[in-house]
Amino acid sequence: MLDKSPALNVPNDLAAFWMPFTANRAFKSAPRLLAGAKDMHYFTTDGRKVIDGAAGMWCCNAGHGRDQIASAIARQAETLDFAPPFQFGIPQAFELASRIAELAPKGLDHVFFCNSGSEAADTALKIALAYHQINGHGDRIRLIGRERGYHGVGFGGTSVGGIVSNRKMFGTLLTGVDHLQSTYNRDKQAFSKGEPEWGAELADELERLVNLHGANTIAAVIVEPMAGSTGVLPTPKGYLKRLREITQKHGILLIFDEVITGFGRLGYAFAAERYGVLPDMITFAKGVTNGAAPMGGVLVRDTIHDAFMTGPANAVELFHGYTYSAHPLACAAGLATLDIYRDEKLFERAKNLEPKFADAVMSLRNEPNVVDIRTVGITAGIDLAPNENGPGDRGFAALRSGFHDHDVMMRIAGDTLALTPPLIVGEDQVGEIIDKVARVIRAVA
Repeated sequence: MLDKSPALNVPNDLAAFWMPFTANRAFKSAPRLLAGAKDMHYFTTDGRKVIDGAAGMWCCNAGHGRDQIASAIARQAETLDFAPPFQFGIPQAFELASRIAELAPKGLDHVFFCNSGSEAADTALKIALAYHQINGHGDRIRLIGRERGYHGVGFGGTSVGGIVSNRKMFGTLLTGVDHLQSTYNRDKQAFSKGEPEWGAELADELERLVNLHGANTIAAVIVEPMAGSTGVLPTPKGYLKRLREITQKHGILLIFDEVITGFGRLGYAFAAERYGVLPDMITFAKGVTNGAAPMGGVLVRDTIHDAFMTGPANAVELFHGYTYSAHPLACAAGLATLDIYRDEKLFERAKNLEPKFADAVMSLRNEPNVVDIRTVGITAGIDLAPNENGPGDRGFAALRSGFHDHDVMMRIAGDTLALTPPLIVGEDQVGEIIDKVARVIRAVA
């Protein structure tokens, strides 16, 4: 078992790599370089052991360095490294699709594979538009997202996304897009455990948009069951059921973006099950391979899939896909990952741990500058008040302090600290993470 950082030659020049979603100049002045990982920890290039409070980037639900997954990838690479996904197939892709469909709510029985959450969002949006087109409703071209929502960085996902900083540099993006209001209201929801009691009525905003644009112009609504990247915003009780009622009433497709919430994060295979709502599509990524290989996909209802299966049998039904859709190595990683989730009962484990995790995180509410805490599943958002340097500075200082001074990794969204540890986390490790985060919060007070 790896218990320390492996030897690694650190490059002298860090200039060539333009890092994504990173303050590049600040990073290169004090790099946060990683050399290895095992179970609940990363190992740095200078030999330190850092506890992972973020499951990598919401994706390593079964922890790091799982031998079962690594061996599956290696065997697959030796046997079949690549197969073209257009007009050819591999058995592992069909097996993985079947197993994912078995985990999903009944009726979501078909899987279209891609390589990331961003591609999954764009794929679902394109399927929605195409579905209405082939059903003779080509005027349904409008897409509805939600303020503070995140659906990746493709043109479609960025357009329906509602995080201002992700949109403002890129102009108009897609036209014909509108947004529901955010479900978060600190005055009415502060320090909520699980789904807030207030806010179900915010779903009725969709009726206003229907009246504004006309139902016959709207193709789909896409929302996250828990808005993660914006800072962990659980949806209010009853909100998603109300949204489902309105979309069904007006013939609008409902897409759940479960790139973060899928594969156990909220105690179920998919959050749709937790909330008792059957959407028309579910996007997934991250946890499907435990982060060991890039993969994403869309679960699609039978009624949508079957609408495409018309015309000549030798004709392409959907002109969409990617060179690396259902890549052999990703399929091998996915199958091994699902085995671990099943054998170790990690979804059930997360469900049972949720109350204790919530109590532990809420113990931080009296730390300096903490203005709100939200928890749902094995996920928490801790809002810190901005400092005198403006929004985001205190959060960034906490990220740096956590890594360099307190050996804890977490995510940040502005001044929000997000805790989303691997689902293998134990109660003692939850306590360790909370203790380290408390020290970080005091350090940046």
